[in-house]
Amino acid sequence: MPSESSPLLPEPSSERAFPEAYDSKSLSSDTSGSTSTSTFDLSDALRDIIIGFSDGVTVPFALTAGLSSLGSTKLVIVGGLAELFSGMISMGLGAYLAAVTERDTYHSQEEKQTACLPEDQRSEIYSILERYNVSRDAAAPLVDELCADRARWVRFKMDFGLRMDQPNVHGAWISGLTMGLSYFVGGLIPMIPYFVLSNIRDALLVSVAVTVFILLGFGYVKNYVAIRNHRAGLWGAVQTLIIGVLAAGTSYLIVRALDGGDA
Repeated sequence: MPSESSPLLPEPSSERAFPEAYDSKSLSSDTSGSTSTSTFDLSDALRDIIIGFSDGVTVPFALTAGLSSLGSTKLVIVGGLAELFSGMISMGLGAYLAAVTERDTYHSQEEKQTACLPEDQRSEIYSILERYNVSRDAAAPLVDELCADRARWVRFKMDFGLRMDQPNVHGAWISGLTMGLSYFVGGLIPMIPYFVLSNIRDALLVSVAVTVFILLGFGYVKNYVAIRNHRAGLWGAVQTLIIGVLAAGTSYLIVRALDGGDA
């Protein structure tokens, strides 16, 4: 067997041998307040912003466009604000509950793996390493090292076996606030003309122009940031605009039809 300095074996006390997504201290009963190694994932924040902002721009814009057919600016503002606040709360709570479920699922799986004996999981470790074309002979020292420490084994299994990242301790609140505020900001933009202009038709036209510009810009940016390709950005802009126009047009026609039926 290679010595402890062999490159095949990780240093027993090193945390660099594994991804930072897992904190082996969470397996111990230490409550001294040590800082967790889990970090805020910017990709999750970007996802929440995209979902919240895109829904915020599209839904309130569609609603206010539809209500504008009734000819009352006050009705548009009151109805738009009611939807805006309820939508913000709904989106925020939805993101929070989703993050809580993900966190609880992670800890549940972590407890299950902690209850397993590493010595009984050697074949599973070998099968994981075989995905990376690591032979059993080459993997044997590493497997022995992993099985010698329960925390290290659980960390390896969560990272590579179950492919689950440790959620941030405040991730649920951050996700909920991010998506809720993104929805509110996105939904407030199409409503601003109704606060400024007294003529509802002028306000509708300005709201449409502003929203079209926002949808095009937002659609381009979200795709370009994710794919880093101008063509993808342009396609994202077109997609976002089409969805917004269809939603607003459908809402406008439905409200107008209902109003005409009541008359």
